[in-house]
Amino acid sequence: MTGLKARACATALGLLFATGALAEGDTIKIGVLHSLSGTMAISETTLKDTVLMLVDQQNAKGGVLGKQLEAVVVDPASDWPLFAEKARELITVDDVDVIFGCWTSVSRKSVLPVIEELNGLLFYPVQYEGEESSKNVFYTGAAPNQQAIPAVDYFLEELGVEKFALLGTDYVYPRTTNNILESYLQQKGIAAEDIFVNYTPFGHSDWSKIVADVVALGADGKKVGVISTINGDANIGFYKELAAAGVSADDIPVVAFSVGEEELSGLDTSNLVGHLAAWNYFQSAESPANEEFVAAWKARMGEERVTNDPMEATYIGFNMWVNAVEAAGSTDVDAVEQAMIGQTFPNLTGSTAEMLPNHHLTKPVLIGEIRADGQFDIVSQTEPVPGDAWTDFLPESAVLEADWKTLGCGMYNTETQTCVQMTSNY
Repeated sequence: MTGLKARACATALGLLFATGALAEGDTIKIGVLHSLSGTMAISETTLKDTVLMLVDQQNAKGGVLGKQLEAVVVDPASDWPLFAEKARELITVDDVDVIFGCWTSVSRKSVLPVIEELNGLLFYPVQYEGEESSKNVFYTGAAPNQQAIPAVDYFLEELGVEKFALLGTDYVYPRTTNNILESYLQQKGIAAEDIFVNYTPFGHSDWSKIVADVVALGADGKKVGVISTINGDANIGFYKELAAAGVSADDIPVVAFSVGEEELSGLDTSNLVGHLAAWNYFQSAESPANEEFVAAWKARMGEERVTNDPMEATYIGFNMWVNAVEAAGSTDVDAVEQAMIGQTFPNLTGSTAEMLPNHHLTKPVLIGEIRADGQFDIVSQTEPVPGDAWTDFLPESAVLEADWKTLGCGMYNTETQTCVQMTSNY
């Protein structure tokens, strides 16, 4: 009788634990790692809202692998070390299967060692400086050859710019991008003394001297253009100072890599008409898919809310992840990573995005002029361009290749034919 009771008790416990495991695993958890406070909240809060919308839309379709998706939202508060802590918490405590997050490269660099150590999966949706390819990261924003280089070409070929002011926030993305651009410009025949480089801290507000220096750059009559890698709410002060100084786009055009519809929605854009931004998507893009996306966003968030490029990158990455999980039949990171390579999904500008073996997308390059209503007139658009993880315009990078499908390496030296261990370029 005691043995029967013991077996019955063991069976009951087994059923209890099995039921608990089932209940615990009846959703697929998605980490959302974006700043909801601090200097970057102006840009990142929208991406949190985008992921939540995509999760709800996917759940309405039946979820993924027969399970509902559950978003786990954290706020790293524009604090770069906190991004690493929150990423670790999402993976080890919240047990998420994937993370959508980061905006600045310094936040991504903070997260990278944690993601690699714990074999997590990060989708990074913002244009960046390149010079990286991790097995655990999919880069759905633009590499320099999909934004920065084409923007410089537009200045050179279409606007006749002869002198360049490279203005950036002081962290890895602007510094690395401008290092690439300085090399590229000199290869294109621009003298070193005709390139002015300046960096300011996050949240910088006093732009009077810097704008005066840019204006002075054209004292010899040569056409000056500004390449802006200024990030976050510092853009507000920069554009206000341009307007206060009476600088128009005809005088000194600015092309921004981090200013889109969301950032402009908080500004008086009347004096910014004609200045430019280089992205891979604008809300004003004409396609049925974009019309549907914009309508869904406004229905959810309000008519005044705008869409922007990192939202599209999030949209593409999210849908590719869903398809890769379905193809793999699992949320296992290694299986999903392999299933992601070669995934295609319609972008919002009318063509198709493809995930390459270097974990970067093919993306069209768009140049837009700022309108008085804070939207952009698209003045230039290319066919999709394959993202290049390692630039051709720095000698040390030109020999490197990333290929996670055939070579199983993100930093393969084509000269020595060896896989090099990637190190942080903070």
